[in-house]
Amino acid sequence: MVNTLSYSYRQLTSADISLLKDLLRVFGEAFGEVETYQGSVPSDDYLMRLLSKQHFIAVAAMNGEAVVGGLAAYELDKFEQDRREIYIYDLAVVESHRRRGVATGIIGELTRIATTRNVYVMFVQADLEDAPAIALYESLGTKEAAVHFDITVPAGVRSR
Repeated sequence: MVNTLSYSYRQLTSADISLLKDLLRVFGEAFGEVETYQGSVPSDDYLMRLLSKQHFIAVAAMNGEAVVGGLAAYELDKFEQDRREIYIYDLAVVESHRRRGVATGIIGELTRIATTRNVYVMFVQADLEDAPAIALYESLGTKEAAVHFDITVPAGVRSR
C-alpha cells in the first residue's frame, strides 16, 4: 500500500551510501536500463567520495524508509559570469508513486538547496517522447530547444 501523505525529501550525504544505491535501482528500473545502473555499481568508497563533493547533489524521495524517487544533479561554476547553475542529470520516480507530486517535491527540495547556494538557474533535458517529463518541466520552467550530442572519447585516450 502506498502512503501518499508520508513523502519526505532529503539531500543525500556521505553517510547515505545505501540510499544512493537504492536510488540507482530506482533509476535503472524507471529508465529500463538496469544494466547501466546496476551492472557495475561503484564501490562504497567511491560513492562516499562522490556524495562528499560540493558539486554533486543527490536528492531522495522517501516513503517511510523506502526510496521511491530522486535525482542526481551537478552544480556548475560559470565562466562568463560569477554565478552557478545546476544541471539535473537524472530524475525518476517509482511507477507506483507517479502522479502524486513526488517529482515536483524532489525538484522543490533541489530548489531549496539551490537557493542556499545562490544558484542562478537549474536546467534539465527531457527526451522528446517522454511526455510526462516534458509536462512536468513545462509546469515548472521555461522551455528552451536544444540538440544533444554524445561525443565518444576513444578508449586509448581515457585515463583513470
